[in-house]
Amino acid sequence: MKSWLFLGIAIVAEVVATSGLKASEGFTRLGPSLLVIAGYAVAFYFLSITLKEIPVGLAYAIWAGLGIVLVAFIGWLIYGQTLDAASVIGMVLIITGVAVINLFSKSVAH
Repeated sequence: MKSWLFLGIAIVAEVVATSGLKASEGFTRLGPSLLVIAGYAVAFYFLSITLKEIPVGLAYAIWAGLGIVLVAFIGWLIYGQTLDAASVIGMVLIITGVAVINLFSKSVAH
């Protein structure tokens, strides 16, 4: 169960770091740039711990899928970026794909 918590921390840290990339303005602003660097360091550290128990394929599918959806939501919420119907449908398919892998794949250790 701890590995899932670590994966959650890794995902949140990655989303914070990725969202900070825009605010860093090409690493020309110190505060957001430091947030990006620290966020990715935390994200990869906790992802590496996660991979001791969760298969890499599953962990990466969850990491990437949730990361895409959360970063898109933050882009919409904070940066005013638009989400059209196609992008929302695509993100629903990503989440559905991750759920199918997690719930039904025999290659996933539960």
